[in-house]
Amino acid sequence: MTVRFGLLGAGRIGRVHAKAITGDAKAQLVAVSDAMPAAAQAIADQYGCGIRTIEAIETSKDIDAVVICTPTDTHADLIERFAHAGKAIFCEKPIDLNVDRVRACMKVVADTKSKLMVGFNRRFDPHFMAVRAAIDAGKIGAVEMVTITSRDPGAPPPAYIKVSGGIFRDMTIHDFDMARFLLGEDITTVYATGSVLVDPEIGKLGDFDSASVVLTTATGKQCMISNSRRATYGYDQRIEVHGSKGMIAAENQRPISIELANADGYTRPPLHDFFMTRYTEAYAAEIAAFIAVVAGGASPSPSGADGLAALVLAEAALQSVREGRAIAV
Repeated sequence: MTVRFGLLGAGRIGRVHAKAITGDAKAQLVAVSDAMPAAAQAIADQYGCGIRTIEAIETSKDIDAVVICTPTDTHADLIERFAHAGKAIFCEKPIDLNVDRVRACMKVVADTKSKLMVGFNRRFDPHFMAVRAAIDAGKIGAVEMVTITSRDPGAPPPAYIKVSGGIFRDMTIHDFDMARFLLGEDITTVYATGSVLVDPEIGKLGDFDSASVVLTTATGKQCMISNSRRATYGYDQRIEVHGSKGMIAAENQRPISIELANADGYTRPPLHDFFMTRYTEAYAAEIAAFIAVVAGGASPSPSGADGLAALVLAEAALQSVREGRAIAV
């Protein structure tokens, strides 16, 4: 079965998903929709798909599934529309910035028996997946502590900060999902700190650009998350899992993995510059997993429930910073 896709949103992440869809032999990109005609035309020209309105995609008989890459404040409404339309749905994170709105959206998904997968692409990174596989194989024993380092190369513009929902809902939310993925247990306590160390404008908008979070499970397992909107050396993405019998880690990745040694010392090429190149394989594997959901009836993972759980942790982290205490989830 070839899964026929409609792409909603032709911005940066939309282009990433267009590449992943068209690169899979089991998928076909039928149409793209975007409020900016030039953006939609660029994808249509590059990949040979049509341009349709959202309304046309909603009623199209030749489209099985949609990938939602529109602004966050449209996600929940579009999920509900396409759930009622009988389409399988892949939606970029977050589903919404409001927990109650996400819960209401999940009820519509459940009532319509729709297939919904949420875009936490890092679960599909081959290096992070190998860490999880080693945990499942018992190679480090029982998981005790997880450390996640996630730092962007530079801060986004103030216009983006205004609509992002803040660092915890926009950036750390990926790490909240990865923490749940690696710990294998639900988080019961969140303690977070936030600072403005990179761009004063971010602080003026009520957000943070530097954050640290400690998550704890009911059995006492811990996860430490380090976030920054500035890493002068590139896109910093590392994880480490410590267990009762050992430790496993996934290091930073580079476009070219070589090491040069000479009289000046040891040097290696720079890191990836951002997520578009660092997680290319993850985006492809993510779409492949969604295709399996649509074509073969596999359960969506990450699911809408995973999206809700990560948002709940983001809300708890923000509350923790504001109140200066640990928050029970």
